[in-house]
Amino acid sequence: MNILNVVQHTSADYLGLMEDHLEGRRIRFSYFRPFTEQGRIPQAGDVCDGLVLLGGGPWGSAGGRDVPTLEDEIRLTRAMLDQGKPVIGVGLGAQILAIAGNGGSMQAELEFEVGYARRVQPEALGGFMPERFPHISYMRDRPVLPPEALVLAVDEAERPAVFQLGTNAVGFVGHPGFKTAMAEDLIMEFEECPDDPTPQLERLQLMMRDVEDALVSLMTGIIKVTGLMQSKRRIPLKLA
Repeated sequence: MNILNVVQHTSADYLGLMEDHLEGRRIRFSYFRPFTEQGRIPQAGDVCDGLVLLGGGPWGSAGGRDVPTLEDEIRLTRAMLDQGKPVIGVGLGAQILAIAGNGGSMQAELEFEVGYARRVQPEALGGFMPERFPHISYMRDRPVLPPEALVLAVDEAERPAVFQLGTNAVGFVGHPGFKTAMAEDLIMEFEECPDDPTPQLERLQLMMRDVEDALVSLMTGIIKVTGLMQSKRRIPLKLA
């Protein structure tokens, strides 16, 4: 059974609908919550088979309101890339992945976007990425991709929505397993929130079946690209 270390930046933003797909494939995941009193980020030497960096709500990475653990997470992500271990970045996590891969991030206002992404690489995610799929982003700032990054899909404004670094690192600007309750919790958790999020919440509620349907293919592709179903030999240690 393979193990993912998952870094949360806020209690409201978690794996969401992705959890069931991982559990169904017997892939375990261990959450790290550095924003809590006893929380920390995982260390490069912690036993795991991959790293997931989640979104941060109003936290960003471009200098306006950086997540407090930004530098530590960049170092961790670089170490994982150097070790050849899979990395999945979502929202703020995609920004951190881009920075760690010798790209960067740029300042942008906190936005709640609900729309669709369009595949631009026919063989994206091993051929499992749908041609069109929901793109839901609750995020401050945006990733600036390194030159070697491969854009797999773009959003409705033709900006990168999904990208790949190397053979097994993937960044999702939107959350492929986003749930309506996650947006509601993010709005309640922080004083800062996007202007008038109600229309986006209503649109998201109508799109949830599309989110669930698209995630079946997206998760198949993610697992294929990251190799998380492959057997790995390692010494078992107690999880954090």
